[in-house]
Amino acid sequence: MGLHKILKYVALALGVVGLILLGRVIATGDEAIKSDAAVQGSVVDPFMFVAYVVLAIVLVLVLFYVVKGIFAGDIKKTLISIGAFVLVVAISYGISEGVETPMKDGEVLSASGARWVGAGLRTFYILAFVAIGTMLFSGIKKLIAK
Repeated sequence: MGLHKILKYVALALGVVGLILLGRVIATGDEAIKSDAAVQGSVVDPFMFVAYVVLAIVLVLVLFYVVKGIFAGDIKKTLISIGAFVLVVAISYGISEGVETPMKDGEVLSASGARWVGAGLRTFYILAFVAIGTMLFSGIKKLIAK
C-alpha cells in the first residue's frame, strides 16, 4: 500500500471526524458556546484537537519532502534562495521602525514587536512585488517570442 493511498484514507477519516465535530459545534449554537465554558470545552476542544492533528501531519509531511527535495536536488540553488529570502527579511527589518503601540485589549506592543510586524509586512510586499513582476516579465517574454 503506497503512501498516497494511506494519506487518502487518513485525510478521509480526519475529514469525516471534522465534519461530525463541526456538526456538534453548529448544533450547540453560538450563544451556548460563548456563555458556558464547560460546553465550550466539550464541543470546541475536540474540533480544535482535530485541527492540531491535521496541522501536525501537514508540517511533518512538508518538512519531510523539503528535506528530501534538498538532498535530491541542487543544494547550491536552495542555499542561494534561502540566502535571498534572509536578505529580503534583513532589508525589511532594517527599514522598519518600531514604536510602542497600545492594543485594544489594554496591553502594549513593544517597539521590537512593532518593528517585526513592520518587517513582516514589508517582506510580504517585496516578495509579492517580485512575484508579480516575474509573472509579468514571463508573460511579456512569451508574447514577444511568438
